[in-house]
Amino acid sequence: MTTSSPGRALVTGASGMLAHDLVPALRQAGWVVTAMDRNDLDVTDPAECVAAIDGHDLVVNGAAYTAVDDAETHEAAAFAVNAVGAANVARACSRAAARLVHVSTDYVFEGTATEPYAVDQPVAPRTAYGRTKAAGEWAVRALCHDSWVVRTAWLYGAGGPNFVSTMLRLAGERETLSVVNDQVGQPTWTVDLADLIVRLVDAEAPFGIHHGTSRGQTTWFGFARAVFELNGLDPERVLPTTTEAFPRPAKRPAWSVLSHESLHRCHVVPIGDWRGSLALHSTH
Repeated sequence: MTTSSPGRALVTGASGMLAHDLVPALRQAGWVVTAMDRNDLDVTDPAECVAAIDGHDLVVNGAAYTAVDDAETHEAAAFAVNAVGAANVARACSRAAARLVHVSTDYVFEGTATEPYAVDQPVAPRTAYGRTKAAGEWAVRALCHDSWVVRTAWLYGAGGPNFVSTMLRLAGERETLSVVNDQVGQPTWTVDLADLIVRLVDAEAPFGIHHGTSRGQTTWFGFARAVFELNGLDPERVLPTTTEAFPRPAKRPAWSVLSHESLHRCHVVPIGDWRGSLALHSTH
């Protein structure tokens, strides 16, 4: 017995790290998937968005300007993709009666809390990247009623350069590594986020904002030590340091822990603990 496909899905930002795992996850769930990267679709062009989205039932907007430090001096370019682009996609989805999943970030928050950020916590971005992503969230919610905003953080995966691959590369180049120990977050595997997005859509969860991060929390230092341990390297080679010792153009959030209460409320199981996923990633 065969089951009918849930419909046609479009994934933007198809060359990105999340799309690497999201496209196959959607296909496995039965979706007929169109994957478009920046060469196929310029989200800053409203007409291109209308043409690309027409005929699709679901759009996952992963197109984003994610160079956090570069955005400090190129905020207009970041705004064009993260805010105007999001608005164009949302408007085209509304026109085509397509549901929209828009991927956002912990950077919309101030990053100074001590409790997990709730989905309805007021945004207070402290970087150009955060400001442009917050504007994109607002545009999506204003222009496409049938939309989910999924905020994630500390994302890593096989589909792009990321913290895990960087640590393993540096382990082969240096005897010791200094990693910041005063930023707290939830390392999140792209495989898990892709799975959550598919389940969120499949469950017909209430439209609105949800958080797609792993359970548990650690620092970048703790994350690096775990990477070393799981790959048979001596974790004592990882040394703690401070954010102040590594100044960057964009201010990093000291606190990037997001609450999963909205998922519990709509009976969607959140992503599991970050350590278990890192162990699985390390064996792939």
